[in-house]
Amino acid sequence: MTRIYLYFNAALYLLFAIWCTLAAADTAARIGYVVLSPSGLSEFLVVYGGMELGFAAFFAWCARRAERAGLLFALCLYAPVVIWRWSSVAAAHGPISSTTLATGALETTLLLAALALWRRAARADSRQNRSH
Repeated sequence: MTRIYLYFNAALYLLFAIWCTLAAADTAARIGYVVLSPSGLSEFLVVYGGMELGFAAFFAWCARRAERAGLLFALCLYAPVVIWRWSSVAAAHGPISSTTLATGALETTLLLAALALWRRAARADSRQNRSH
């Protein structure tokens, strides 16, 4: 189950990296960046293209070699993202795009799944340690 979760994250980040790189202006507009200066476009491509591609590669590697490390990475990534996502939505003084809300829902789901898988792995470790 953990391997599937990690490969899902890898595929998701690969798709986001491609989408955000090939349709940067449209994607940026969908999440609220109305106009990107050349510097802003560069930063957007670095974060939403390059960094997400790196996340995809790391999640894929973890799925093959280090599942627990992948889960820890997911927890370290999604916990603060979800806190900042919903805090910023709550503090917003205006409408929030459906893309932003859908992304927040996906991030929350991925966090909850990582927590469940982490707890499952911890319980399995505990049972294994008791049997030895």
